Parts: sequence; structure tokens; C-alpha cells
Amino acid sequence: MNLLYTNDKRGEYPNSWYAATAQILPPLPPLKGSHKADVCVVGGGFTGLSSALHLAERGYKVILLEAQRVGWGASGRNGGQVAGGWNKDQKDLEKSQGMDDARKLFEIARDSVTSVRDLAAKYAIDCDLRDGVAHLDWHAKDVAGSHASARHLHDAYGYGQMEMLDKQATDDLMGTDVYQGGTLDMGAAHIHPLNFALGLARAAIAAGVQIHELSEVSKITHGDPVNVVTKRGRVEANFLVLGCNGYLGGLNSKVAARVMPINNFIVATEPLGKERAEALIARDVAVADSKFVVNYFRRSADHRLLWGGGESYGWKFPSDIRALVRKPMLSVYPQLADVALDYAWGGTLAITMSRMPVFARLAPNVLNASGYSGHGVALATLAGKLTAKAIAGQAEEFDVLARLPAPRFPGGTLLRWPGLVLAMSWYAMRDRLGR
Repeated sequence: MNLLYTNDKRGEYPNSWYAATAQILPPLPPLKGSHKADVCVVGGGFTGLSSALHLAERGYKVILLEAQRVGWGASGRNGGQVAGGWNKDQKDLEKSQGMDDARKLFEIARDSVTSVRDLAAKYAIDCDLRDGVAHLDWHAKDVAGSHASARHLHDAYGYGQMEMLDKQATDDLMGTDVYQGGTLDMGAAHIHPLNFALGLARAAIAAGVQIHELSEVSKITHGDPVNVVTKRGRVEANFLVLGCNGYLGGLNSKVAARVMPINNFIVATEPLGKERAEALIARDVAVADSKFVVNYFRRSADHRLLWGGGESYGWKFPSDIRALVRKPMLSVYPQLADVALDYAWGGTLAITMSRMPVFARLAPNVLNASGYSGHGVALATLAGKLTAKAIAGQAEEFDVLARLPAPRFPGGTLLRWPGLVLAMSWYAMRDRLGR
């Protein structure tokens, strides 16, 4: 089976609220014939589009190949949270990576958010960018740790944009009393991710990037130059960038053994009206909670609630996404039991064993960035910039990320699915039991 077509029709965006409200580009022609480029980029999501744009700005001739439509994958389907930081606490990174690299990782994380803001401003991308992401704790015992992490970022790194929320402040922010406290990062943001991806594509085209949609890569022949083959065409390039994330398929076994595709799901309610939407989240910030299978949600520009929750680990999406996602939504907001869900969609992202990304030089002229594990909006956008810098000979930041441990999933690409399902099911059960 091929994840590119298992749950979606060829050349069509999913029936999401994002697609319904996006400024869709006219179709771009599939690759035909033989071409030469300085750089071939595979993947038309945030990683690929940002790589292509930054490379073109540096004067490289770039050809980008996308199997479906630009922004079609996780980049155009996600929760829209532009969050800095990592899936590991900064103190843990200090222990595992040493203080020097930990400080560099902190700066990279902050730069990832800045990169999204700067690109949206520079290219006038209309993506409803708003400030603020709240991280809320289900259990009172976890709040002290959240606050301690925020204080550490302030004291050790000078980061002063985190608000510490106690129970009362959390209740005031949220139209529910299920959360016990947490933090609010006003340096983070949230956006309409598909419009942001489409804006990057427009900017890349204007900069001279040659983008080909419906151009699935079937074969890569490594060497100098590298040759990239599709059904109807071929690109010979000095460099290759793989920005495929969860849709890598069989293009590179080394990455595939370390990056696991999983499915996540989102619903959009019917329009609630301004007053009712603000009663759910008083400030126009995005929210993510402390569940292992994270609930993430925010208000939309047209006063809906966009709610993400629920995961699956096989090839196929569940038959009733609305039912899957409605359950965790009502556990937080039972007052929405009578509300219709106008849109429901799924997407395939990619996680790693360490929950840290996989940046790698697969060959002297082949670079990969993927496995963002839920931090893809900001980090994938920055990954394109860092990849372009690395190709241009400025690889310090790329190499910091490439030094991160990237363990293989047990069983490799063939047997990793059963182990993942067992592990995820265990943690999901712990969520249900309130542990």
C-alpha cells in the first residue's frame, strides 16, 4: 500500500476546513522529460517549500517534485501551532547533549518560530497568524514541573514570554475546569497552515523555483550528480533534499527505519459565533494538553472550534473520524454535545523513537530533514532554511541537529508497526485511567 493514495484521491486536497478556506493555487504541471538543476527537492510541504525558497534566494536553480499538491500532506492538515521548544525538557537536553549544544538547540527552536513570522511578513502571506500557545496539565502534580521548566528558561536562557498559569488562571482562560494549570507561551503562535504552505509556494515560484505536482518519485540513483526519476521525467541535480516526512515510503531505508508515519485527526465545529467561541477560550491562543495522545485545539477566524485528537497507527484512517475525535472533545467541553462537526479529516505525520527530529547527510550531496514529532510547523519551516545554508557551506546549525541521537525503531521498517501499536495503546490506556 502507498500512504500517498490510501486515504486520499490523487490530486485532491482533503475535505478539511483548511482546504475550504484556502487560497488554492492552480494545478502545477507534472514533470515530463529530462531536466538539470542545482538542487532537486522532493516534497512540497513546509520542509521542501522552505528549502526551495531559501535556495532560490541564494541563486540556485531548484526543481521541486510533489507527489500530490503543494501543502497536501501534514503541512496543510495540522493543528496550526507554531510552537518553539522540543518534545524534551530543556534540562534533559542539557544532560544528554551538553550545555553548548543545548543552548544552540534552544536558539534553533526560537529561530523556528521567528522564521515562520518573518516569512509570513516578508511575503505578505495571509495565514491568520496569532500569538500564543498554552500547554495545560490534566493533573495537579504536573503543574509544579511545568512552572519549573518555565522558570528555568527565564533564568538560564533569558526567555521571558512564558506565563505561568495556576488553577484559577487556567479556569479563567478556558471554558472548562478539567485543567489544573500550565503555561502560556506568548512567543509561540498559531496559523492557517495550508494558506502558509501555499504562500511559501507562491514565493518560491516567484523566486524562480520550478514546482511539479503529481510527480511521485519512484527511484533515486545516488552519485554526483544524483538522478531522481518520476513516471514521466527525470531530474539530474548536484544536490538532493528529501523533505518527505511521513510520506517517504521506500525512497530511503536509513531514514525509514528511524521515522515512523502515524495518523492524527481534526474536526471543525459549525460556526459558534464570537461570544460562544470566546467562552471556550477567552484569549485567541492555541491549546495543547498533557495527554500522551495530545488534545490540541483553538478558535478559528470564523469562530469555530478546531479540535485535534485521536491517533491511529495502521494504513487506513478510521471510518468515522467525527466519532473518534468527538469523544476527547466532549471530555473537555461537554457543553458542545449539541454542536455539529462540519469538517473532519486526517493526516499522516511522522514521529521518532526519541521524539526529536532526524536531520542527516545521507550522502555528501543528499540531505534529509524529517520526523518532527508534532513540532513540524515551525521546525520544518526552519529546516528548509538550515538545509539551504548547509548546501551553501554554512552547516553549523544543521550539524547540531544531525548530532541528535536517531535510534532505529525495533524491528526496522517491517516489524515496527506492531511494537508501536502496543506501546501507543499502553500509553493511551494510561490516559484513560488518568495516570
